[in-house]
Amino acid sequence: VQLQASGGGLVQAGGSLRLSCAASGYGFSNNAVGWFRQAPGKEREFVSAISFNGGMTDYRDTVKGRFSISRDNAKEMVYLQMNSLRPEDTAIYYCAAVYAPHNIVVVTTGEYVDWGQGTLVTVSS
Repeated sequence: VQLQASGGGLVQAGGSLRLSCAASGYGFSNNAVGWFRQAPGKEREFVSAISFNGGMTDYRDTVKGRFSISRDNAKEMVYLQMNSLRPEDTAIYYCAAVYAPHNIVVVTTGEYVDWGQGTLVTVSS
């Protein structure tokens, strides 16, 4: 599966952005998908994940209640709605996919096989 993330940009603290992850290739609807982010000088970290059919989702604690992940398998798209953004959310955001046709979420970097190129989110204070 090939992935392309988009939707990043510069936003003031408290603002919103919606990231999109466009997939192409056979079998996307059988893939679990995750969003990760990497700030300068820091390790890549888990942000959110969704199961193959959207039945399960998960979030890192610091984004719970502010971020929402969703997917549209017919359009081969996954979205990350980010509200109440904070300067500490500034990072390059990546989407990733792994074959997992079960109602599970995958939260660890190493389990993902396919990665998009990343989109930069900058939140100013």
